[in-house]
Amino acid sequence: MNPHHSTGTVHLLRAAIGALCLTGAMAGHAADKIGSVDTAFQWIGRDHDILVEAYDDPGVAGVTCYVSRARVGGIKGTLGLAEDRAEASIACRQTGPLSFAKPLRQQQEIFSERMSLLFKRLRVVRMVDAERNTLVYLSYSDKLIDGSPQNSITAVPVDRATPIPLDK
Repeated sequence: MNPHHSTGTVHLLRAAIGALCLTGAMAGHAADKIGSVDTAFQWIGRDHDILVEAYDDPGVAGVTCYVSRARVGGIKGTLGLAEDRAEASIACRQTGPLSFAKPLRQQQEIFSERMSLLFKRLRVVRMVDAERNTLVYLSYSDKLIDGSPQNSITAVPVDRATPIPLDK
């Protein structure tokens, strides 16, 4: 068997899987880019930067989560081939009147975005603290084989006059 042929096949397979990974960013919800700051200059391609994006909670009208994360630049980063660092920060706030389209699950992933061409994702999970009538949001990254313990957490207290409906 020709070794160049098998290498080409591997590259083709990686490209096909990568194309599948590029479909839809945050569980069907598009992020609003708030801004970014450069952290390191790159001669070719975009600079390394920190990106700040806003995501509205799809299950709770009136809550927006702001996520900051590092993005690798250079040629690989510009082409989407680099693996971003597993570090992110989150702050969720009430940005309008709260309403619930339907009862919430006790714990649910609400956003997911790829951080590398294959297998690494940034995830945001919403948890309900029913006793304190509070929505808790956790951001972390995972990888097919080895995730990261790096995480960030934030909470949005809900007025006691508006009980959080839980899916039983």
